[in-house]
Amino acid sequence: MPSPHLKNQTAVVGVGTTQFGRLPGMDTYDLGAWALKEALNDCGLTSADIDGVIVNRIPDYQRFSESFGLNPRFALSTPGQGRMSGVSIQIAAMAVASGMAKTIALVYGNDGRSAGDKYGGEGDRYGSGGAGQFFPYGMTSPGAVHAMMFARHMHQYGTTSEQLAAIPVAFRKHASLNPSAVMRELITVEQHQASKFIAEPLHIYDYCMINDGGVALIITSADRAKDMKKSPAYIRGFSQSSKLKDSTFPPDDLWYSAIQKTATDVYEMAGVKREDLDALMIYDNFSPTVLFSLEGFGFCKQGEGGDWIQNGRLELGGQFPTNTSGGHLSESYMQGWGLNVEAVRQIRGECNQRQIKDAKLIQYMCAAPLMTSIIYGKDAV
Repeated sequence: MPSPHLKNQTAVVGVGTTQFGRLPGMDTYDLGAWALKEALNDCGLTSADIDGVIVNRIPDYQRFSESFGLNPRFALSTPGQGRMSGVSIQIAAMAVASGMAKTIALVYGNDGRSAGDKYGGEGDRYGSGGAGQFFPYGMTSPGAVHAMMFARHMHQYGTTSEQLAAIPVAFRKHASLNPSAVMRELITVEQHQASKFIAEPLHIYDYCMINDGGVALIITSADRAKDMKKSPAYIRGFSQSSKLKDSTFPPDDLWYSAIQKTATDVYEMAGVKREDLDALMIYDNFSPTVLFSLEGFGFCKQGEGGDWIQNGRLELGGQFPTNTSGGHLSESYMQGWGLNVEAVRQIRGECNQRQIKDAKLIQYMCAAPLMTSIIYGKDAV
């Protein structure tokens, strides 16, 4: 577990996003620069104040720094998988807390829609390429892997596709209140069930959307955060664990044991219990990932997720409003970055119609071969 003394030592002070959708003529560098300009304006800083940069899905930190006019003391590029958003934020928090940098810009750019990216198939070069070993067995896309994982859950616990529909239906309700969301038209459980399969048992509404867009966050120390333009979102706790050595597909326990390690650490570091949380931001590349996350992080027992998410529990006004921006399923697939921005904006009270009243504690979580979680707080207590 990260050292407890890192609790509340750093904070997110600026966030910025581009438009989402199809943005032809802009590459990842352009999109990242757009988002970073928005984030700097958000917190009242300039490029001269940035002495650390972490880029994600942008190929080269040097080229980005040159084009944006940055001269950082700390610089890093991270791989393109979505799990790296949480990893990057944790690295930034540790770098700032250690004194390696005072203020770090985290910048993400994704031109996947305009570039015609496809997640899967023999030509897929997304991320590390590590999944290629599974191609001969027909597992040529992330969707196929998650479909098999959910099929296992259905077989073991009796979960149904109709129960799973509660997730995309809830997130689309939230997206309908978000002017930035790509998909805002409401859907019903019946529409979900009648929609086409992509990889059975997953329907089209269970899949995230490939879009163009950029996201940026600015992290600094808690002391400096007090003097910024807007209220900070303190990083109360963070943790990560992995299931890489035996990362079979589907993993036998759907990552449950590894997620539990992350959960134990993050709640202990933050000094909070699950029931203290005001909202959840759950990585939703596919609907079942939300189910696996909720079970692994202990919101319900393993196998009971299908029942637990019913009756509006994840919706605004429910017990744990989740992905209030619409998430990857309806706002845009920004690989975890947009969900972290939404957490900050909720903490600040900036979400208008979708705002959670008196939001003080929000947890981000990502279930993957490398699990991450971050708890943001309104107050440094």
